[in-house]
Amino acid sequence: MTIRVKDKLIPLNLLVIVLVTIIILFPSNIPRVILGLPFLLFFPGYTLVTAPSTKGKGRGWDKTLAIILVIVILGALGMLSYVLANPKVGEKFTEFYIEGLEGKTADYPKELTMGEEEKVIVGIINREHETVTYRVEVAIDGDKSNEVGPVALDHDEKWEEIVGFTPNKAGDNQKVEFLLYRHGQNEVYQRLHLWVDVR
Repeated sequence: MTIRVKDKLIPLNLLVIVLVTIIILFPSNIPRVILGLPFLLFFPGYTLVTAPSTKGKGRGWDKTLAIILVIVILGALGMLSYVLANPKVGEKFTEFYIEGLEGKTADYPKELTMGEEEKVIVGIINREHETVTYRVEVAIDGDKSNEVGPVALDHDEKWEEIVGFTPNKAGDNQKVEFLLYRHGQNEVYQRLHLWVDVR
């Protein structure tokens, strides 16, 4: 059996060079998947069938290559179908944050007056890939000052609300805690805090 490169492989090689250049210039996952399919499904089989030039008894070799090519393509399509039908679930977590009333994280109240309510913005974003119900407690030096909830959020849903708290005793370096609970759980899921001086 002699092997010679046919003219049909020259455009294929040029196309491979173009596709590799595009994949290098655009490293996003979507172009890689779209442009990678011809590399997996078409180019190897086409090259195997086109490259060998056989005479006489080589017909059996062509049939064998064709059967192997069909099996490889069906296997690749099966794997692709499985990946599309069972996508990998990303990391599960909840975003929990507080902001000043101007919507900035550096705009928190630092000096408070005893008996007067102070306010901040509390935010929750559900990234748990399921509907979750939350509640938020506010405590000053361990004494509960306020509670918000229940708040039910679907996946990727965001909730923001102005939440108030009132200090009942004077003193420096008092810890204002924002405690996030998931529904049905007594343990704190996440916590944030501020340090304030109360006059």
